[in-house]
Amino acid sequence: MIDLLAPYVTHLFNTSLSTACVPDAFKTAYISPLMKKPGMDADALENYRPVSNLSVLSKTLERLVSRQLESHLSFCDLLPRHQSAYRKGHSTETALVKVCSDLITSMDNGCHDLLALLDLSSAFDTVDHEILIERLSRSPSYAVRGEVLEWIRNYVTRSGTMALNP
Repeated sequence: MIDLLAPYVTHLFNTSLSTACVPDAFKTAYISPLMKKPGMDADALENYRPVSNLSVLSKTLERLVSRQLESHLSFCDLLPRHQSAYRKGHSTETALVKVCSDLITSMDNGCHDLLALLDLSSAFDTVDHEILIERLSRSPSYAVRGEVLEWIRNYVTRSGTMALNP
C-alpha cells in the first residue's frame, strides 16, 4: 500500500514546499475538549483545554519541515546551548538535571541561589505570527527567506490555496 501512496504524498509535499502553499485541509484540526486534571468538575467549562488534532498527512509534512529547519539551526549553531525543548537528547529531564547540578555546585561553593519557575505550557498559543515571520526574515543569523519563509507564513495563517498538477 505504501508503494502506491508514496509517490503521490511525495508529489504533494514537494508541491507544497516549492509553491510555498499549505493546503487548507492541512490546516483543519479536529478539536476535542480534554480535562485539565483528573477529578476536576466535569460540568465547568474552564476545567477543559482544547486539544487540536491535525491529519496524519499534515503532521507528516510538519515533521518534515521541522526536521529540515532544526537541521539548519543546528548546523549553523543557532540554537541556545542550554535549550532543552524540541531537541534530540535535550529533554525536560536533562534540563532538570542541569538545574539541580548547578544549584548543588553553587551550594557547595557557599553561594545562595534563588530559583524562579515559570509555567510556559501555553507559551506557543500566544506567539504573534507576524513577529515570528519578521524575526526569521530579518535576523542575519536565521536568514530564512524566499519560499521557505513564505511556506512558514502560509502555514501559520488560517487560509491558503494550492493547486496540484498531477
